[in-house]
Amino acid sequence: MPLIPEEPQIHESAQGPRATPASGRTAPTPRPVPGPRPAAPSRPGRPGPPRPAPPAQRTSRDAAPAAKPSPSAAPAAADGPQIQLIPASVEGALDAAEEAVDLLLDSGRAPGDVLVITTGEQHPWATHELSFGDASYWAQHDAGDDVFYADAQVADRAKKRPVVVVAVNGGPESVTATALKAAHSRAGALLIVCGDPQRINAVLGAGV
Repeated sequence: MPLIPEEPQIHESAQGPRATPASGRTAPTPRPVPGPRPAAPSRPGRPGPPRPAPPAQRTSRDAAPAAKPSPSAAPAAADGPQIQLIPASVEGALDAAEEAVDLLLDSGRAPGDVLVITTGEQHPWATHELSFGDASYWAQHDAGDDVFYADAQVADRAKKRPVVVVAVNGGPESVTATALKAAHSRAGALLIVCGDPQRINAVLGAGV
């Protein structure tokens, strides 16, 4: 299944020293330089803590060019979702998934269109909501009005959504395979996978 590498586009602006205008010459109007985005407030229906703001500086992971998909990857079905890969380390996969979600929402996607699946440590939102009980957690899933975060172990309970984002942030290969299989079957239009390209393609090439 061929993967289309994609990097979130982050534009940086930097201010350097300004030359003092010559006598009698009007200084140009300074251009505003965007600063880091403030932390996004909790969206309606989510009592959990606010999502952290994306980092103001791009890391070396983010700056690296997208890796090419392995030629051994299984071909995608003609009627399956579009698949995009965002290269990330195990430690950075969750942050990459968060950035992908932010870009989706900024581009006009409704929060209820997005499902996020983690293969390792749970997303903080899922941990927080599960502290109120399993019934309350899945009730928010069934309401379908916000981004929903699920662990790979319970992803098979999630309903189909237009966009599914997978953060390969740890766990054994079997869990990654389970997550990718569940994600592929639940993604209506787009499947975004954040993680190590070699590992992901190996799992996809195994027939997921």
